[in-house]
Amino acid sequence: MMMNFIVSSSYLLKQLQVLGSVINSNNTLPILDNFLFELDNNQLHVSASDLETTMSASLEIESNSTGSVAIPAKLLLDILKTFPEQPLTFTVEENNTVEISSNSGKYAIAYAAGEEFPKAVALEDPSTTVIPAEVLATAIGKTIFATGNDDLRPVMSGVFFQFSTEGLIFVATDAHKLVKYARADVKASQSAEFIMPKKPLNILKGILATSDAEVKVEYNDSNATYSFENYVLTCRLIDGKYPNYEAVIPKENPNKLILSRVTFLNSVRRVAIFANKTTHQIRLKIAGTELNISAEDIDYSNKADERLTCDYHGDDLQIGFNSRFLTEMLNNLTSDEIQLEMSLPNRAGILTPIDGLDEGETVTMLVMPVMLNN
Repeated sequence: MMMNFIVSSSYLLKQLQVLGSVINSNNTLPILDNFLFELDNNQLHVSASDLETTMSASLEIESNSTGSVAIPAKLLLDILKTFPEQPLTFTVEENNTVEISSNSGKYAIAYAAGEEFPKAVALEDPSTTVIPAEVLATAIGKTIFATGNDDLRPVMSGVFFQFSTEGLIFVATDAHKLVKYARADVKASQSAEFIMPKKPLNILKGILATSDAEVKVEYNDSNATYSFENYVLTCRLIDGKYPNYEAVIPKENPNKLILSRVTFLNSVRRVAIFANKTTHQIRLKIAGTELNISAEDIDYSNKADERLTCDYHGDDLQIGFNSRFLTEMLNNLTSDEIQLEMSLPNRAGILTPIDGLDEGETVTMLVMPVMLNN
């Protein structure tokens, strides 16, 4: 088979770097260490897969041949990174090598037959929802940090997508913290829910952050496909039932604390340096308009105590939190002011931004308290 095509070096590199994030460093199937190149005249489809997630890009190139080959990903990326911008000519030779010709030389890479590469799943009878790239990127960014890493509870290692005619909801939790990100301004034509694994979400987040495209999301019980610009990403969904997160969110929270997010974050960061290294426990003591943040590491006689003025409505309260979770949440929010709602020292605190939200956007963060030892 004779295949050849001409493509810009930097354009090809940019596309392959995106796809390369799908490839695992230790694949059980050697063929997965390759990019699949499928040539159809002046359209080139390049795919990468780890069996769970497959991503492909359509590239505009110069060619009048058709065929498919699998080319080693790492080798190809390594050589492409070294070229200044120029056209490259790829020629598939009879002797099982692909020859790349540049302005300065020729490079031969052994290839595998394209037929060996696993085919991406075609979704049977999927439902479809269209989401602006920026909304999806934000939803992933706001939730993914709160997912769990426990292999025994795989459902909690992903982000729960809940689509309805009312709007879209994205939830993540690891049982210590929970984030619910909702959009009332983007709706689905019918209700559906599924759990997306972390890896494809991180890949999507990276590309969508700079995109202003519409993302077409298609899904059924076992797989989801995201199509936008010249990319298509298909992944297997996490199987299982997501925990009833609404039941965990306390509804009655009479104690409301409002303060500057950055002031609070900096204070928590400083005080946390003095906290016990295993529990990371800090104590919030609120009375009147004063918030005391303190921590103590009894083993080393280290302690810290800070006082902030705040806007507080409620009963005097002492509650303990893991400073790492608070810091992560405050870092993930972008508002100037936040509200922390609490009921009792053993019930979850609810953190919400007060400003800086789009119309129809809500962010609810929940952090479980740690028991204070007085």
